[in-house]
Amino acid sequence: MKKLSLFEVAYKGLLRKKTRSLLTVLGIAMAAWVLVSLFGFNRGYEASLNRDIDNLGFQMLVVAKGCPYEAATLMLKGGTGLKYMDEAIAAAVAAEPEVDGVTPMLMQVVFDPNKGETGGLAAFLGVDPLTFPRLKSALPFKAGGWFEGPEAAEAVFGYEVAELEQREVGDLYLIPEKEVEVKVVGVLERTGTQDDGTIFLPLKTVQRIFGVRELTSIGIKVKKDADLKAFEDKMYKLPDVQVVSLSQVKTTIMTLVSTARVLVFSIALIAILIAVMGVVNTVLMSVMERRQEIGILKSMGALAGDVFKLVWLETVVLCVGGGLLGTGLALLTARLTEVLVRNLLPYSPSGGLVAIDGGLVLMTLGVVTAIGLASGVYPSWKAARMRPLDTIRSEEGW
Repeated sequence: MKKLSLFEVAYKGLLRKKTRSLLTVLGIAMAAWVLVSLFGFNRGYEASLNRDIDNLGFQMLVVAKGCPYEAATLMLKGGTGLKYMDEAIAAAVAAEPEVDGVTPMLMQVVFDPNKGETGGLAAFLGVDPLTFPRLKSALPFKAGGWFEGPEAAEAVFGYEVAELEQREVGDLYLIPEKEVEVKVVGVLERTGTQDDGTIFLPLKTVQRIFGVRELTSIGIKVKKDADLKAFEDKMYKLPDVQVVSLSQVKTTIMTLVSTARVLVFSIALIAILIAVMGVVNTVLMSVMERRQEIGILKSMGALAGDVFKLVWLETVVLCVGGGLLGTGLALLTARLTEVLVRNLLPYSPSGGLVAIDGGLVLMTLGVVTAIGLASGVYPSWKAARMRPLDTIRSEEGW
């Protein structure tokens, strides 16, 4: 006769009530899914935010006075908060000893009837052909390069706008509403940022075409050894402008994310507590239904420690099974989680928002296993304390 291992006995015990065991595993799986998705989002969001900030090429943005949130959106998302400032401010900022580089910018947005069935907006960003490429050196080109001169009728297309407009290097492009043609001299690689949907032109060209002499923003790169906080305080003294630093933007966004994360952590904690109660209830019911069987085992020589291990192992099997199922669900639904996050958060950086790796999966399985070990103590202790004769004779329970 084949001798059953302790694991096989525990597994067969759980199969006696398949539905109850399955529901318990699903409860644990939901808790594991929430944990993996939450921690994966925390890692992915922060990594994507840092990548977006690094791709900007400058640490500070000076804009005309207005809503700070609009300014942050303009900085990170290419927003259309078209408030203007005098060009002389760029020269004043560039003269500061802490400044390593300054690039003035002018954004203009027009309605393009050729975008889709109902049309859409086309974003044009006028940039200095000398300073902008130096500060945005991370922008890769798919074809071509930057403009030949500061007043050239030339354009560099972001990846997505080039695909949408079906333009290549050498093609002509008619600016909607202005009836002005510019030549496409460069197409950028996909970056996953607002640059993909932007058409870049020389600053003076945009000023001439749109009849605007002012600027919408000034990008500032600060020297590495400069006191960023002291420099910010100095910039605040400039008239009719506001300063948005990357540290402020990141802090503001992460504060919003942290608030949402606390709420989700609370939900995850509740899910874990419910899962624990479900495990305890399932194992206790299993012990109660097998009280006579346990009594017979003990009367045949099984020690209290053997019974404790048997019941405890059942708990661990439930939790590990639920943990594996939950982490699998998290991996399968990572894309759906990312879509939901992008629709809920006020700002979502480019790139993947949910980063799940092997370390995170192992950590979650460790947490779930620890939950199983903890929640199995009481049922196992209760089973181990049973008196053989009482359990065999009893038809009532404990």
